Amino acid sequence: MNKLDQLRTMTEVVADTGDVDAIERLQPQDATTNPSLLLKAAQLPRFAEIIRTLQADSDAHSDACDHFAVAVGAEIVNIIPGRISTEVDARLSFDSDATVNKARQLIALYAARGIDAHRILIKIAATWEGIRAAEILEREGIQCNLTLVFGFAQAQACADAGAFLISPFVGRILDWHLANTDLKVTEAGDDPGVQSVRRIYQHYKQHGYNTVVMGASFRNTDEIEALAGCDRLTISPDLMEALAASDDTLPRLLSPSTDTVAAPPALTERAFRWAVNEDEMVTEKLADGIRRFAEDQVRLEQLLAARH
Repeated sequence: MNKLDQLRTMTEVVADTGDVDAIERLQPQDATTNPSLLLKAAQLPRFAEIIRTLQADSDAHSDACDHFAVAVGAEIVNIIPGRISTEVDARLSFDSDATVNKARQLIALYAARGIDAHRILIKIAATWEGIRAAEILEREGIQCNLTLVFGFAQAQACADAGAFLISPFVGRILDWHLANTDLKVTEAGDDPGVQSVRRIYQHYKQHGYNTVVMGASFRNTDEIEALAGCDRLTISPDLMEALAASDDTLPRLLSPSTDTVAAPPALTERAFRWAVNEDEMVTEKLADGIRRFAEDQVRLEQLLAARH
């Protein structure tokens, strides 16, 4: 088997793209989208008809981005066996009530297309407010993907809240360290993003949390291979193809703990905010990630409006 096929035997492989053609070709279990990926998808000929349909539907104009995200997600759901992650507007990242309402609206849009909530994960930034929103949604049966996880405190709080899944970012953590420290990475084990996901994974398994760990934001295949055995990994098509091009042996490096111990007390809001504040990388990358997604959301809105 090639490395991609070997990875599938120990980890659920998720496609990090809105490119339906790539998803059809690579056959992942699940797929994830975000405003940046949807902005790219809007340029593809495959979605030209969807855009024209939205243009002709005056009722959809006020929430055109949501309708487009769900239309793309609906196409993807038809070709994967698992779930599609669809993201809440990043501008709602510090408003729990608005995030909950937007999530319900997205689920309703999917339902109108005949797609049940069990095929959807609602992506929410792992701010304190986002985590609280996810806690409410999970109780309603709307499962969530807490994204933009850069620090351990975020992962702790997500598990405390009963989030279905978290997306700890690997490559963006490495980016920050390369830009702000004298770190030299000679092997994947030295990569601080890889180290972060390994720590979270071991903590979850040691304490018996059900929250799924899905590593995200990869810069190279070495990072992916260093996390072989993680619950899930969401990978861009180009890196999936690079893995498929190699027939070398891929060893499993992460395995769940056989013994579990009681979970620690849940983080308080004050402890969470202080931990995030004290970690410069987490503070900067979380804020930067929210800004980037919000900027691409605005660009997508402008693109759709310009074509009306």
